This record gives sequence, structure tokens and C-alpha cells, in this order.
Amino acid sequence: MNARIIPIQSQPIEAVAAGACSAGADTLRAAAEAAGQSEMLQRYAADYPTTAGPHDQPQSMCPAFGSLRVGLRMRRVATMLSGSACCVYGLTFTSHFYGARRSVGYVPFNSETLVTGKLFEDIRDAVHAQANPQDLDAIVVINLCVPSASGVPLRLLPREINGVRIIGIDVPGFGVPTHAEAKDVLAAAMMRYAKEEVRTGPVQAPKGGRHDLPTIALLGEMFPADPVGIDQLLAPMGLAVGAVVPTREWRELYAALDSVAVAAIHPFYTATVREFTDIGRPVIGSAPVGLDGVQDWLKSVGDRLGIAADKTAQARNLALGAMRQALGDQRLEGRITLSGYEGSELLVARLLVECGADLRYVGSACPATPWNSTDIDWLQSRGVHVQMRASLEQDIAAVEEFKPHLAIGTTPVVQHAKQQAIPSLYFTNLISARPLMGVAGAGSLMQVVRSAIGNQARFNTMRDFFTGVGQGDQSGVWQDVPQARPEFRAENARQAERQRARRKAEEMGV
Repeated sequence: MNARIIPIQSQPIEAVAAGACSAGADTLRAAAEAAGQSEMLQRYAADYPTTAGPHDQPQSMCPAFGSLRVGLRMRRVATMLSGSACCVYGLTFTSHFYGARRSVGYVPFNSETLVTGKLFEDIRDAVHAQANPQDLDAIVVINLCVPSASGVPLRLLPREINGVRIIGIDVPGFGVPTHAEAKDVLAAAMMRYAKEEVRTGPVQAPKGGRHDLPTIALLGEMFPADPVGIDQLLAPMGLAVGAVVPTREWRELYAALDSVAVAAIHPFYTATVREFTDIGRPVIGSAPVGLDGVQDWLKSVGDRLGIAADKTAQARNLALGAMRQALGDQRLEGRITLSGYEGSELLVARLLVECGADLRYVGSACPATPWNSTDIDWLQSRGVHVQMRASLEQDIAAVEEFKPHLAIGTTPVVQHAKQQAIPSLYFTNLISARPLMGVAGAGSLMQVVRSAIGNQARFNTMRDFFTGVGQGDQSGVWQDVPQARPEFRAENARQAERQRARRKAEEMGV
């Protein structure tokens, strides 16, 4: 089915590409190429393709947050940032907002240290000072936009110091589109490092030792109960869940490499998948969500690994009864639009449809890949408009067009919907932070969605209460409502233009 393209609004929302400093993404990209970063940019362009149009990059938080998050979630791993102070402040704030419990290292710079190469020396000194094997297994150094554009050569850092692994990566906003894909940048770099360690000699076993059964590694940050649920689905096939990548500690990387296959639960880990396929591990797309999803996924696992047909059938039959009961007990009623930038949007969309929801639109900031093609086809065959690399304008246009009973989305989408008295849920905190797989996923999602749709009366009450207080610069309680004075704004604009012209003339020596 060919889905319609949700139109862009005639007056685009003002947005700055994530991570692009005031110089602009094109300027920074050109500077990076001149500084010898062409290979890095070409690799990112191939791994994380964007679309042409008014927004060649989704509007989301700074992409580097994804790599920073991966490092901060790992035990005995320190993270250092190299970038503009304002960027570091924002990333540090966001990290602690999302629960980071450790400091973020920062190597400051100025124009002199950046141009002369002293910044790299400062980074190397900082790494040496922090490389204590009693406390750390690895140190991650992340170049943000300006150091990446200037060609600060993190690849020249020592591979290890005092037994502490050193991993340097570039995560510029003008090269990596979303923070979700930035997780892949660091996860792949760590996997590549661990793979080389395995090839050169014995490595540490996981804390719990090697599993007795063949294991399947899972790609993607998941609710803690999901790997347990997937493990139960796989047990009749003589398989078990292995490590979840990104991992929580270094030695789990070896366990991931020891798995017999990889499940791309989150489908945007392109570079990490490449590290697995390099050692011959098959990759399984989609995920065990909903009745159809569980059945298809288990069959895919059995087919790819050559599991005996009777074992695969047993696992599917056991799951079939449980999922039918979970989906049949209660059903969702209501029209829904869904959008987000975590990468699991299509999985949530599938589950919503199977729970009975009238889902009209799903938008994801992440790209279409070989590992979510099944999910896209499944949704489109059921009349759902799927928009990959969705822009904020397209997400909001979907809310305007379909007038849902519930809008699930990013912060600005939720804000827009609530202003129209439409019940809304923030995807990252209220949807993705709960189980999705198997029986547990169906029950959990139905509960929160049904509760949100049931809040329509409260939204109507709030809308009625605030009716008449104005909007924008006229909002509030006034004895006399402020009147627009366009002549003042026009005069201010003329003065600002004269000032810009005067400065330009001074720069040219006129």
C-alpha cells in the first residue's frame, strides 16, 4: 500500500539542526572535509542516510547525547567531551536529567589551542591523568562539532594506557543525524575494540560465566523485563538471551561476540551490525511484539539458525496461547498518532494495532533499514501511514489531519496536542520506558494508553478554564489586552539592518 505523504506546514517551525553551531552544518562539514575528515563523513553518510528536503535531518536533541549515554551507563567507563562549552553544558545537563550518576569529563579549548593543535595535547594529557586501572576499564573521548570540523585527531590517542582502553570517536551533529544513531557509533567502536582483543588472546568471561545454551545477542536499550521475556520465548528452542548491546560493562561485549546470532530489536545499529556480520553472525530483524510479531520472529530465529521444526513449532504454539489471551481480554478503542526518536516506534505501533487501536500515523526520526522493513510493510498493509526520518512538521501535521483521541510523541508534539485539548503521552518517558515484548508488553501498553484516552474530560475542563486568556504575547490576565504595534517592530528591524550594514562596512575597511 502506498501511504500518503503528510504535508509540511506552510509556515515551518523554526528549528536548528541538532549539534550544528552558529556557523551552520554546511560550513562545519566543509571545514571537516578540509581538515581530512572526509572518510569519517562518508562512512556516516552511508550508515545514517538522511533525506532531501526542508529538513535533511530530524529535529531532536544533540546527537552526541546518544554516545554519551552509552558510556555513562557502563560500569568502570569514564567519558570525556571535547567541544564548545555551551554544548558540553547542555549535554551534561541532559545526562544528569536522565539519571547519570557520575561526572562527565571536559577538555576545554580556545581558538589558539584549537588552531595550534594544543587541544589534542590537552586531551592526551587528560586521558593519561585519568587512566587508573583500579577504577576504569576504558575511557571514551568524544569530539563534538567544532573539534570534529577542525580535525582533532583522536585516532592518534594511545590504544591503551596502564591497561585502560582508550576509545576516541567523532560525533558531530553535521554527520550523525540523531542521538539514537550516535549510540551505534560508540557501541560499534567498543565492539570493534573487543573483537580485536578476542582475536589476540583469552579474554574475561562474563560475571555469571558462559551460558550453557547457544545465545542470541540483543541490539537496543530495552526495559529490563524484556530480555527476560524474550528468553522465555526462546527456551523451548534450546536457545537463550545473551548480552544486550549497548552493554553495561566491558566484559559483556565478549559475551555478545560469543552469541550465535544477533537480534536487531532496535534497527538503527548499522555499524554495530557490521561488526557482527564480520564474524559471521546472522542478524534477525523486527522483534517479538504482539501476536503476529512473536510468531514471525520465532520463525525467523528458527529458520536462520536451523532449529528443528518441531522445536520452533513448540515455541510458537506456547507463545500463541498466551498472546491470544493477553490481546483478547481487553481491547483499546480510540484513534492514535505516534511519533518519536528512540527507534522503537514501529514496534510500539505494531503492538497498538494488535491491541485494537485505530492507529493512523507513526513517525520515526530514525531511517528505514533492512531490519525494520518487515515492520514497515506490516503497518502499511493495515492502513497506517509510516514516515521514517519524520520531521516535527510532519508529526504535527498528522495530529492536525487525523484529530486523534491520543497523541503519543516528542515534547513539542505533545505540547501542540495538549493546546488543542488532545490527551497526549511523551514517548520517551511514558512509552519506551516499559516492557514491549511478549505478554508483558501487551498488558503494560494497554494500561497506560487506556488511562490516557480516558482523560479527555480533564482536558476539556482545562481548555474551558483557560479559554479567553489569550495566546502568545497576548496570553495572561489583562485589564487592557495588548495591541500589536507593527510600526515599532518595523522600526526595530530597520535599525538592526543599519547596524549590520555598518559592521560589515567596518570589516571591509570602508
